[in-house]
Amino acid sequence: MLLPAIQQRLRQWLQPSRTSAIAYAVIIGLVAALAAVFLKFSSGWLGAWRVQSSALQPAWLVLPIIGGSFGFFSGLLIQRLAPEAGGSGIPDVKASLANFPIKLSWRIALVKLASATLALGSGLTLGRQGPTVHIGAALAGGLSRYLPLSPDNRRQLIAAGAGAGLAAAFNAPITGVLFVVEQLLQDLSGITLGTAIIASFVGAVVSRLLGGKSLELNLELTANVTSFSLGEIPFYIILGILAGLFGSLFNQGVITSLKLYQRLHVSLPLRIAIAGTISGIFVSLLPQQFHDNTGLREFVLTGEARPYVAAIAFIAQFLLTVIAAGSGAPGGVFAPSLIMGSALGYLVGVVEYNLTGMSPPITYALAGMGAFFSVVSKVPLTAIAIVFEITTDFNLVLPLMIGSVTAYLIAEKIAPGSLYDKILAFNGINLDAAPNQGLLTTLTAENVMQPRVETLGATMTLDEAVQAFSRSHHRGFPVVDDGKLVGIVTQTDIAKMRDRTLPGDTHLSEIMTPSPVTVSPSASLSDVLYLLDRYKLSRLPVIEQKKLIGIITRADIIRAEADKLNGENRQVGPQPEPAYTVYQTRSPAIGQGRMLVPLANPHTANALLQFALAIARDRHYELECVQIILVSRNSSPAETPVNTAKSRRLLRQAEAEARKFNVPLHTQIRVAHDPASAILEIIKERHIDLVLMGWKGKTLTPGRIFGSVADTLIRQASCEVVLIKFAQDSAQNIYFSLPTKRKPAAPLPYCLLPNTHLNRWLVPIAGGPNSQKAIQLLPSLLALSASPSVHFCQVVSPNQSLPNSQVLEQAVRYLVRQRHVKSPVTAAPLKANSVIEGVIEQVKSENFDVVVLGASREGLLQQAINGNIPVEIALKVDCTAILVRSAISGS
Repeated sequence: MLLPAIQQRLRQWLQPSRTSAIAYAVIIGLVAALAAVFLKFSSGWLGAWRVQSSALQPAWLVLPIIGGSFGFFSGLLIQRLAPEAGGSGIPDVKASLANFPIKLSWRIALVKLASATLALGSGLTLGRQGPTVHIGAALAGGLSRYLPLSPDNRRQLIAAGAGAGLAAAFNAPITGVLFVVEQLLQDLSGITLGTAIIASFVGAVVSRLLGGKSLELNLELTANVTSFSLGEIPFYIILGILAGLFGSLFNQGVITSLKLYQRLHVSLPLRIAIAGTISGIFVSLLPQQFHDNTGLREFVLTGEARPYVAAIAFIAQFLLTVIAAGSGAPGGVFAPSLIMGSALGYLVGVVEYNLTGMSPPITYALAGMGAFFSVVSKVPLTAIAIVFEITTDFNLVLPLMIGSVTAYLIAEKIAPGSLYDKILAFNGINLDAAPNQGLLTTLTAENVMQPRVETLGATMTLDEAVQAFSRSHHRGFPVVDDGKLVGIVTQTDIAKMRDRTLPGDTHLSEIMTPSPVTVSPSASLSDVLYLLDRYKLSRLPVIEQKKLIGIITRADIIRAEADKLNGENRQVGPQPEPAYTVYQTRSPAIGQGRMLVPLANPHTANALLQFALAIARDRHYELECVQIILVSRNSSPAETPVNTAKSRRLLRQAEAEARKFNVPLHTQIRVAHDPASAILEIIKERHIDLVLMGWKGKTLTPGRIFGSVADTLIRQASCEVVLIKFAQDSAQNIYFSLPTKRKPAAPLPYCLLPNTHLNRWLVPIAGGPNSQKAIQLLPSLLALSASPSVHFCQVVSPNQSLPNSQVLEQAVRYLVRQRHVKSPVTAAPLKANSVIEGVIEQVKSENFDVVVLGASREGLLQQAINGNIPVEIALKVDCTAILVRSAISGS
């Protein structure tokens, strides 16, 4: 038994939650940072060796050979081990997050790491930031395969891995978060944002501890040099326009390069080798500082470069990056776009400085980095954040904003869409036509679930559970204790226990499967299907604040799809408008369930409320009292003026009564066309467990049994329904006091009921689910009596010699087991020709004060429609009559 308990606890801990999301984010941030640091040092070591070799040997020979050979081996790794590891990788991450079948795994991450090291070490003018994003996402994707994550949670973890990779590459956690929100997932939900923030923070911190400063910028050279004045705004606008034009041209150049390489019809290793060779030849013809891409960036930013050197740097980076990116080499365009932006900004800064002398070119170089980056990636906020984070210079905020936003607007006007979207479109993936999962993404568990389910108590015995299964078509029941879901029991569990010959009085808490897999009401149907498939289940309980509010099965999801196909979800004909709430109060939501009490008749409102308080105190329910004001169907409930003074007075009296007994009470007044529709709306919105209504005992509506409102609730309300018909003239005299305090372990004291007589209780039973609900309601109701006595009866035919008394015995045992019930309890079969005559005669001859009616084996609704048994009994007896209909279950 210890091993299953450990497995259950481990499964519960691994289920998606805020706590587990934090743990996963920390792990992903740490692993992504380690990968980023490794890529930085390994590619940096190879790059330093390449530069040193070019200084010792002829550069025109060494650089092309190193570029071609390293490029070839990089492409060979990708082609043989993981074709998905080619290119920048960011387009693949975007497509995967858009639900396209793009693979992200640990193998791809490892191949990407090795191949990117070779490609960057070969001298290709590409950056390591794109690969780190891909590596972080691939590591997260690989981890998610071993965790019980829903599709949405898996996407959040992958996005967090991508953000951590970028944050680790730049040592910029804010940049990592903004990139996730602005470019990848475009989701601001709490768990998504929180996961991305934690992963990016951990990635940046670990990278900074292990890898030093980002971009290798010597911030001491740029400190206290930047400045900004309002007169420079036109120059920054010009910089933004130029960045928008050249950035758009660069994006188009990369796509053109992809097409040219495709026409060559050569393998990936050869394409990257060609790009490496061309890059080596081109760079060998340039000055020494161009041999090191990182040093070139710092050379431009510190203002040491002359204008012609900055122009050469821009042109060289532009052409070589286009050639390298089009080859499919594993490298990104982040770093090249920053170099091009800094060179372009430096040139604009030189012009401004020669004309006005207001600011040095370095300010424009840094602003140009953000402007060009915002065009290439189409993420202006990320562009602003990345430069600010790596410089921490507040003088740059306004120049960055002006340049980046202007560049972004110009680029969107010329060529909408980011470079990544265009690369995906080149590969036949259109993000605007992302796979649509239909109802699986648009509907939630709350929309499809069966709102109320039949449950079993944790203290129920094995024999009683067997009886419950024999009376039901369900193959499993949720097990609750004090209103909270504690487990689930199935027919298989029961069969195993009976095979082991366990005693019949064994409690379900020893048999059930504890800590079952559950879903929240807001879970998408894709999440539900994922959990059903992962754990090989047929049903899932739906939980809200630890309360069981429904159950969802595979059949429910199939039914929802079928309804959509058949158009059955469309309403035909004029429909009443939804009710409009004009007044409401809320108490703390501390109950284990909710009971709705519509207060319609002021004469019986007090008596009805006392019954409700008794049930609420015993079951630890919250009360929801509602007054419904009817308006003509020609008027809109939301626009019709109404007088709520009387309704508020009645609800305030209810609040005062509830405060005496520490029962949470919510109130509301609704304006509606139809009271039944309004009550059904409340049942669904507030997850009502029980509706308690008064019944006048007759109806003048043709074709109705209880009346229009009660009939509708009997047929459609998913929760438990209790109707009370008070004895004539007794309702106005019910003024009593419930006990104000009760210790959980102490028996419930009975209350004094002056001016009323609710002492002798008759409960006809037949073994159906409604009879069981009536019996379960008795402990709560008996608190209304000073000296109650209960008699169970079962009507049998006079010709039946030996009636089956098992149902009666179970009812007695149940009531006797309730510790706070000290009433005398008797039971006997009742021989009569008809149920109606037998019960009515019993009430009259024995002077019973209350009759509690469940139903026969067919259920209350069937009897009410076909035989009118409950209503006939309730109409013809002079005592108080209580009718109970159990919750409708569809599991």
